Amino acid sequence: MTEEIRPAATVILWRQGPAGPEVLMGQRGAGAVFMPSKFVFPGGAVDPEDHAAPLAGHLSDLCAHRLSLMADADAPAPDVLVAAALRELEEETGLRIRPATYPALRFVFRAITPPGRSRRFDARFLLADAVCLDGDPQDFSAASGELAHLRWLPLPEARALDLPFITEVVLAEVAALVTGGDQPGVPFFDNSGTTPQFRRLL
Repeated sequence: MTEEIRPAATVILWRQGPAGPEVLMGQRGAGAVFMPSKFVFPGGAVDPEDHAAPLAGHLSDLCAHRLSLMADADAPAPDVLVAAALRELEEETGLRIRPATYPALRFVFRAITPPGRSRRFDARFLLADAVCLDGDPQDFSAASGELAHLRWLPLPEARALDLPFITEVVLAEVAALVTGGDQPGVPFFDNSGTTPQFRRLL
């Protein structure tokens, strides 16, 4: 039987801290079916409600274009993927990105979970500066509790945590981007077929 690959989306929030760039991460529960006890970025699968209402703001043309690349005919539209990422961010952290700043959202990574895992996702990762937040970036009082130990971490500390492999790869990409590095297309770890492929979405 073919394993279902669910579309998913994640927001990587970053800010400039006193010792350099920091990212927001939290720890999944020990009893979680997928990636138990691992430190991750806020995110999750696309839900039906993400299709229901128009996105409150506009994406940049480049972000929307790249989100639409190599997508199946029934794949969620770029606006739906971003709606899912923003909903998950708000649910898991209590933080909200201001719609006026949606053009600053940057699509920076995509990965499909390899076969044989308990769950499989086609995950898109969006990068956002904490200056885009509506409110205090330290206020997690409205978080759902799905992620424990929510905190801002300097990049070296984040990379030393118990991370899923793909999160380690994403962090390396983010580290280059937030320190002024260039990105020749969006890296895409494509495990949809029998042979893993590495692609770049231009």
